[in-house]
This record gives sequence, C-alpha cells and structure tokens, in this order.
Amino acid sequence: MSVSATNEPIEHVLVVPTALFREVGYFQGFNANVDRYISTLLDPAHTSFRPRNEVEEDPSFKQLIPYCIFRHNGQVFFYKRGKKGGEGRLHSKRSVGIGGHISSTDRMSGDRRYLEAMHREISEEVYLESGFKDSCVGLINDDETPVGQVHLGIVHIFDLDAAKVRPREESILETGFAEPAELLQVIDQFETWSQICLKHLFG
Repeated sequence: MSVSATNEPIEHVLVVPTALFREVGYFQGFNANVDRYISTLLDPAHTSFRPRNEVEEDPSFKQLIPYCIFRHNGQVFFYKRGKKGGEGRLHSKRSVGIGGHISSTDRMSGDRRYLEAMHREISEEVYLESGFKDSCVGLINDDETPVGQVHLGIVHIFDLDAAKVRPREESILETGFAEPAELLQVIDQFETWSQICLKHLFG
C-alpha cells in the first residue's frame, strides 16, 4: 500500500481489465450465469491491485465488488446510505446490498482472498448475528452510470436463520427488513445496483 502526498495510505483494490470482461461476455444489467465469469475474473493471472483513487476514474478496469443481500423468510434487508460512506456518488440512496472492494491487505489468494474480503466488508459494515447459507446468484454490470462504469458486482444472497442484522458503520441508516414487493414500489429511491437486483431477483 503506497502513501499519498498527504501521507495518507492509498488503498490498492482488486481489478480486472474491462477488455477481459468484454471477452468473457459483455452484458448490461444482471447476469445469472455465474460459472461463466467467476473462475476467469478471479484468476490471479488476470487480476491486479491498483490504487483506488486512480481506478475510480478509469473505465479500462473493473473493480470487483461482492454485493451481499440478506434475506429472512422472504423479507430483504435494506438501509439508507448516510453522508459518511466511502462512495460519495451513492450518498442518500437506499440499498439492499452490503459489500465493498477487495483490498491488497486481504491476506489469502485467489478465491479465498475474495471470500475473506467479502466477510471482512460485511463485518465492517454490519453486525450479522445469525447463521446463514450463502449462495452466489449473479453479476451486475451497469455502464450507464459513472460508478457502474468502473465496478463489477458479484451478487450473493445470504439466507438468514433470523432477521438479526444491525448497522456497525455510521453511514448505514434507517435499516429494516421488508417484502421485496414493498421495496419495488419505491424502487426509484434505491441505488442502481439495488434496483437491478430487486427487478431481476424479486420482480
């Protein structure tokens, strides 16, 4: 991890070339064909760690982001992003996804690094106080927004034994569980990735 001019450490995040994503099979929106993408996109031969401040503005790379949806008895966890979150372009939006970047400080390699990063992000953002079964259900690509152009989401559904998810970060506000149909009624209030997930997984 390098240091900026202000002596702040610069986070290095996992990326793949956008050209590789297009080679495997470009799509806009949601794609449930997980097996087609994951083994290639997480192959260390194709991935690299680059300064986050650079790749946030560079659409020639896609940052891989685990995007975790919590579900209990058919109801989905949701929240509102406060102004203290890391991605300013998503402030004040509602969301059904918890997750974030895979960092060079995550210790494992390959698939294990990805899973370690996913669980680290969950534990940084919320208290997950329930047993669960996790399944990877699809990928999100949204090239119609500046945020989406530099990220690729890998969507997981966590089926919980109990509806026990509490915010840990100050940026996670107004949390709860609701029927997907209720969230679909106010879908315009949600960030784009959540809109895509709600429509394709629960619509």
